Amino acid sequence: MGINQIMQVFTTITEFRAWRKSISQKTTLGFVPTMGALHEGHISLVQKSKSQAQVTVASIFVNPLQFGPKEDLTKYPKAYEKDRALLEGANTDILFFPDVSEMYKNSSSTYVTEDKLSLPLCGSFRPGHFRGVTTVVLKLLNIIQPDFLYLGKKDFQQVLILDKMLHDLNIPSQVIRCETIREKDGLAMSSRNQYLSPNERAKASLVYQSLISVKKAFINGETDTQKLIQLGRLVLEKHREFKIQYYEIRHTQTL
Repeated sequence: MGINQIMQVFTTITEFRAWRKSISQKTTLGFVPTMGALHEGHISLVQKSKSQAQVTVASIFVNPLQFGPKEDLTKYPKAYEKDRALLEGANTDILFFPDVSEMYKNSSSTYVTEDKLSLPLCGSFRPGHFRGVTTVVLKLLNIIQPDFLYLGKKDFQQVLILDKMLHDLNIPSQVIRCETIREKDGLAMSSRNQYLSPNERAKASLVYQSLISVKKAFINGETDTQKLIQLGRLVLEKHREFKIQYYEIRHTQTL
């Protein structure tokens, strides 16, 4: 549905805001935030936006705030030209591609924290991670002012946290939850999958098999959550390569 034949790229907030003011307030805008290293999962979000919004904006920004001191910020894959080609191929209208100095001034000292949904699961293993996510997404929403925000269910805890943030802070964008896109063997597509060795990649599909085993047991009548968790863990614990941080069954709204 876009307004441009060729994707426009903006690298500064000032440039983007000038463009944003130039379009009609009645124009619906969909937003797909990414950290680059794009794959079919990201493109599916763009396609969903294209089907609902008149203009689709994607961003590429590797956000340093959501990486811990021992995490992979310096190693995180970067492939701008490939990413740009993928977005153009999907008929993305606008790419917002700021650098760190554009998004965070040296004097920045304001952060956004969600104090309930961000604490368990990934939050207990990655302190500060979700604070980085909520801060950068709020900044991006303030800049882009979309009608729709497209997020993949793969990062389910993150989706809940961001949805809660929008609700709590009265942000008028609507979160659109999009299905997880998987490889042929069931592994969820992820930019970090390329870190895996060939042997690790082959074994990684067991995560999906584990989830399917739990799903089948539930469908067949097993409702004891601890038994279901034990069943799922057993599929993985047979293989030394797996070191499970957590394997949980949680409420889809409250965790």
